Amino acid sequence: MILRRALCGVSLPGCDVLDAQAGPPGADGRREVRLFLSGAIDPDALVARKGLVPRQVVVLGSSMVLRAEWDGQGALPLLLGRATDSLDWAAPEPGLLAGRHVLMATRNGESDSLVADWLAWHVARHGVQGAVILDRQRPGEPGLKLADAPCPVIVVTSPLPLGLAEPSERSAQTAPDAPGRDRMPPLPDDPWTSRLGRLAVLEALRWRFLGAVRGVAWLDVSDLLAPEADLWPRLAEAPSGVVALAGRRVYPWRVRDGAAPAFGDHVCAPFEPMGGNRRWAAAPARLPESAAFRMVRVGKLEPDPGPPVPFLRAMAARHNEAGDAPLAPKAALRLDEGLLTLAREGFGHEPVLPPSPDAEALAPRLPASLPGRTAIVTCMRNEGPFILDWLAHHRAIGVDDVLVYTNDCTDGTDRLLDLLQDHGIVQHRANPFPGTGLKPQHAALAAAEEERVIARAGWVISMDVDEFLNVHVGEGRLADLYAAVGDANMISATWRLFGNADLGTYEDLPVPLRFDRCAPKMTRKPHQAWGFKTLARNLGIYRKLGVHRPKGLQPEMWDRVQWVNGSGARMPRAMLRTGWRSTVETVGYDLVTLNHYAVRDAESFLVKRDRGRVNHVDRDQGLGYWFRMNNNAERDSSLHRALPAMAAEVAALKALPGVAAQHEASVAAHRAKISELRARPDYAALHAALTSERMRRLSRMHGAFGANVFLAGPDAVPDDVVFGDHPPDFFWTLGEVGETAH
Repeated sequence: MILRRALCGVSLPGCDVLDAQAGPPGADGRREVRLFLSGAIDPDALVARKGLVPRQVVVLGSSMVLRAEWDGQGALPLLLGRATDSLDWAAPEPGLLAGRHVLMATRNGESDSLVADWLAWHVARHGVQGAVILDRQRPGEPGLKLADAPCPVIVVTSPLPLGLAEPSERSAQTAPDAPGRDRMPPLPDDPWTSRLGRLAVLEALRWRFLGAVRGVAWLDVSDLLAPEADLWPRLAEAPSGVVALAGRRVYPWRVRDGAAPAFGDHVCAPFEPMGGNRRWAAAPARLPESAAFRMVRVGKLEPDPGPPVPFLRAMAARHNEAGDAPLAPKAALRLDEGLLTLAREGFGHEPVLPPSPDAEALAPRLPASLPGRTAIVTCMRNEGPFILDWLAHHRAIGVDDVLVYTNDCTDGTDRLLDLLQDHGIVQHRANPFPGTGLKPQHAALAAAEEERVIARAGWVISMDVDEFLNVHVGEGRLADLYAAVGDANMISATWRLFGNADLGTYEDLPVPLRFDRCAPKMTRKPHQAWGFKTLARNLGIYRKLGVHRPKGLQPEMWDRVQWVNGSGARMPRAMLRTGWRSTVETVGYDLVTLNHYAVRDAESFLVKRDRGRVNHVDRDQGLGYWFRMNNNAERDSSLHRALPAMAAEVAALKALPGVAAQHEASVAAHRAKISELRARPDYAALHAALTSERMRRLSRMHGAFGANVFLAGPDAVPDDVVFGDHPPDFFWTLGEVGETAH
């Protein structure tokens, strides 16, 4: 049985009436009336006429339901402002679906065949006995056509649009939701097809058709109750008469050309768990009248305390892909065996599947005894004085190849690297970022993927010249680290932020020797404190290099990722596609640390600030950066054991023709730049601030500060906090609007 009904919608000055319903006359001849209104209207402006007496108002955002009594006949009279209007009304029909388990749903352009499959699935699998479908078609457009239905279906249309855009806002809604969001309007400001916004329509359906049903589940026709859902027994036992539903978004790998999306196409799930879509099911007869149907809840009633009943949201049925706006990137999807079974057995559909390459051939499980070559990709600008020590250390611990990209150097960095390339020590390239629109570091990483030195590497890491790998196992070499992590193919070394050790002037000495003061290991703030860099096997599991870790996980090879932290503990699956910093659960320093000398001494920091950054090029490196990154609370000299090997390697490099002289030239250029900057009043003032007693004290207090302090900067910390005597557990932070909290 398929019945068709229309809401009694009409536009009135200041608001729209979505539907009007009047019950049978009582013994006194009066009728109960409900008006379902949308728009900016004060209920008091609805003046009684000819016996229409308002009794109750339920506000639903910008919509409302007005309950009244009326002693008249014929059309319903209303007075809004100075205009008198009347409208037709409908009599509720609760008997059509009385005593049944039903679905209440919206259709927003989904195909007739999909709706037929939707009905058949729920009747056969979940015992659904009826449905009310709000068909959101424009007047004059073809609506839902069902030749037959396995249960009674009421198809309801509205003469008014029901989208987010209210009458006074239709021209202001200009931007569609992002692809893959939970209702992307096909047109930017189309109230006929945008996300359902006039929530009074749900109450209109409730009081017109659902007052006597045993249970109703609120879904869309692109939503399927999951095969394992036990909805109706749960609803019968729910104390409040409400059960929460939680949706999981599912996607096709591809819909066949010329075919409408079907449920059976949806065999892929997002690799990363996404926030679930919320809906509900309710037993209307057990609900208070004031508990209104809303989008994700029923009044203020608490749903059954058990886990939400699951449903599947078929995204291709819900949103049409258009142009360059895919529903989800292929790299974010993976084949779900449960969905594949549902497609084949539940819908008799053979979907298009993702390609299935030979994962063993693409990403073999290599033993630790076959590490291969280790390569570093790095970017530099005016780092000449620091290159040899950094390069020597990493060569000494087992790095085989170094690929360096430079741009706009004025201190001889590029000439030193050219000499080292001539001697077969490094590969030096000009950074290709000009004209690409990319940041220098991102452009360099993209270019590096085409280089033979990277293609042949067994392990690859992107790191900077102020970062030193500090291996704590065996002899401190990478071979010892690889042996310690077994079959791991990714190793993330978490930063330990090293400060200036209270040094204000530059000296040409090894960085790890000069700077041995640092943050405690358990330093969660500032946000940057636990950033990491990742040694990754060059196996093709990921599509491209990244600043902190490889990016673009091949979805069919996710189970080949064997990723450990700096203590050899497995990283959680949630990190596989995104994430660049450790957490309390994932931080580890037992096997390897990345010593990060982000500030060096105060004079060299002036040059660093003048030079700019290779990644966050639009962010200033001023006193706020120094405050965040200058950490002197503890002492750590563990890298000193590597200094003899570093010194021997530096001596060997300087023995190469021209290298020592060019290093000295870069040191001289660095000193000259320092003198130039310190002669400027602004940089002289900055140097004075960097070396002040205030900043010296702040560099030892990071553990006492909340995150907002680092966002606000050092000037936000009052002197009594900086210079006061505090107990070991002292804590101080700033509130959202600058108020202090101790």
